[in-house]
Amino acid sequence: MDYWAQLGKLLDWPFNCTFLLFGSVIQLIACASNIYYIDDKFDKRTWTYIFGACCATTVFIPSFHNYRIWSFLGLGMTTYTAWYMTIASLVHGQVDGVTHSGPAKAVLYFTGATNILYTFGGHAVTVEIMHAMWKPRRFKYIYLLATLYVFTLTLPSAAATYWAFGDQLLTHSNAFSLLPRTGWRDAAVILMLIHQFITFGFACTPLYFVWEKVIGMHDTKSILLRALCRLPVVIPIWFFAIIFPFFGPINSAVGALLVTFTVYIIPALAHMLTYRSASARQNAVEKPPVFLPSWTAMYVLNAFIVVWVLVVGFGLGGWASMSNFIKQVDTFGLFAKCYQCPPSASAKHH
Repeated sequence: MDYWAQLGKLLDWPFNCTFLLFGSVIQLIACASNIYYIDDKFDKRTWTYIFGACCATTVFIPSFHNYRIWSFLGLGMTTYTAWYMTIASLVHGQVDGVTHSGPAKAVLYFTGATNILYTFGGHAVTVEIMHAMWKPRRFKYIYLLATLYVFTLTLPSAAATYWAFGDQLLTHSNAFSLLPRTGWRDAAVILMLIHQFITFGFACTPLYFVWEKVIGMHDTKSILLRALCRLPVVIPIWFFAIIFPFFGPINSAVGALLVTFTVYIIPALAHMLTYRSASARQNAVEKPPVFLPSWTAMYVLNAFIVVWVLVVGFGLGGWASMSNFIKQVDTFGLFAKCYQCPPSASAKHH
């Protein structure tokens, strides 16, 4: 095997596994955060215990092919939720005294930059889509369409909620907490809960495969035995979600420290190194796209992505997101019982 390909594989493996692990943590935190806004009888930490047990049932699902119909349904669920938030925010109108100060500090600016990198780099997940496809050669078209579709969900809802609530979103990581309680909102919450359960399974399944390979259980036919072997993967995820329930800050940290490499830096570097020789470029199955007709232009674009993301996303974004994360730990503490709950509710749960 080519030296650079081997090096890329060694680099990508730990980043991808860590990204998927914390991606699963984020889904579990989101489940607890969302259900709280329908039923606040339990605090968010208790809901994390409950949904951790529910998500642990994904150990019984053998492969990505078993998620195919659910992934299509999940698309409908996220579409409903995104457009509900857009329309509900516009109908609600701007709150009294709304302010749109933007990123007044460097920490806020670079935290926002990492959130953008994560949104457009982490929500059209490559491994899961390709593994579930019967004809993976069509993957590049499907991935492009998936990414463009993500734009239609994220941009209108983000713009509308920011227009309506402004700087309140800085202290409300979950926009559901700002929208009025209606049947439409409850439906959006329930659909997102189902979607997040599915996404948890999507993110965990590669980790299950890797773990089964490590312990030599990947050829086992017994579903029950495989499920038992997979439990050591779920338990740490459950624990991390309980100890760090900071939904927004953990998103930013994952975006800065992991998504920057798995989605942007490593693929761009791999492409540059793979086609560094004239013979490799001449025999390439995939030629440069129409809008970048030369290999030189492709090399320049890849180099720009690597440098920009490394400096702005990983470097400055990593500093900003970790500063914000540490601030949340100092403010709320580890194992926070009800992160960003209304003051009266937090007092009740304590």
